[in-house]
Amino acid sequence: MELIHSDQVFRVPDNEQPDYSRGNTLIRLLTIMETQGLACGRGQYLAETLEYLFPFDFLELYGPAVDRDQLDVGLQDNKTDFQKQNLRDFRLGDVVLCRGYAAAGDLVVPFLRISYRAGPDSLLARTSGDRVGASVKLYLKVGANQTSTLLDVPYDPASDRYAIELWSYPPGDLRPQLDAKGSDAFDRGALVVRNDLIQGTLDDFARDGLKGRKLINIVPAHAMHPVWPLHIECAWADETASFWDNRGGANHHYEFSMIVRGWDQYLAAGISPNPHGGVGFLEYRNLFSNYYSDLNMSNELGRDFDTWNFNAFGHKNHAAGRENFLTVDYMDLHILKPECGIGLHRHRDNQEVFLMMEGRAYMVVGDWTKRPWRERCFELRTLRAGHLAMLKGGQLHGLMNPSGDDLKLFMFGGYD
Repeated sequence: MELIHSDQVFRVPDNEQPDYSRGNTLIRLLTIMETQGLACGRGQYLAETLEYLFPFDFLELYGPAVDRDQLDVGLQDNKTDFQKQNLRDFRLGDVVLCRGYAAAGDLVVPFLRISYRAGPDSLLARTSGDRVGASVKLYLKVGANQTSTLLDVPYDPASDRYAIELWSYPPGDLRPQLDAKGSDAFDRGALVVRNDLIQGTLDDFARDGLKGRKLINIVPAHAMHPVWPLHIECAWADETASFWDNRGGANHHYEFSMIVRGWDQYLAAGISPNPHGGVGFLEYRNLFSNYYSDLNMSNELGRDFDTWNFNAFGHKNHAAGRENFLTVDYMDLHILKPECGIGLHRHRDNQEVFLMMEGRAYMVVGDWTKRPWRERCFELRTLRAGHLAMLKGGQLHGLMNPSGDDLKLFMFGGYD
């Protein structure tokens, strides 16, 4: 991990608390999400499957609530309040990504939408002297699959962004399956079928066909795979491909990688007769496992830590390394009242699990530090009853109950 030293930390004055009801960063991020357009009308998408990536290039954090003068994260060793720091402000980058499922005729298929900021504020506009053009060029790699030629990404006046939506769909004409808005996007080149980049259908993961099979082996390149992360690499150019936004040739790297497991996201599922010497039949779903290497997803229960992190035993007398297990220091039940949100914040050391027991909410996980394989992003998706999200040490996170009903949540974690 890499600390971004250009970010800022603001000390909270003694006996004061910021007014989180004004300019709240969680509400601001959700408002931005709600303004994001799609190629078709909303009725053509499965709303609860939509996932967003909002890359950002700058954060402002409030200092800790205890030991308020200690703004050096490596020395914030007071374990009270989990070395928590709340998010004060952020600045988004030029790119927004969205993936999910869309219904087209008798099929439900995955899609990826990627857009770039229009106007004079984007890096591409500044680099080109604001001579970007009516469309931009896009190099795109989804997983191991990449474009052989640059994509044309048209300007979308409704969102004031350059935007393209790529669908997985069988050979044939998708256009008759689209609503009027989608048909117009298809004609403009803002919605395209790209089976070379976006693969799979919702039926690939129908529960009836998964008995005795491991999900990690089923369509691993699926754009909406329940457990495999989806890595995106891209670079942007003006209409003539003369000016580039490509991080000096390294390209931009993003990843849909929030760890979510539950009734629809699991490593394996099956039926056990007479479970453990009992009677009847038990249906199981294996969510995480350190015991079966063929089910292990890079040991998700473990964590990598730096020299300034506490280890699972509450000590710092260690070298940077890895712990291959999850410890638990606390378990809580929460009831989030209507329109209540757990604000965006980060803990320095501890991992945490949010298990939704009743209701549904918007879960946000973000990168406080930079990882070698991806740029920092907020990742946002719906967390449903019977599903959990696992947060790694230091990740930004927040949860919003947007409904008019109580939401019930079980939380547990460790390394604090």
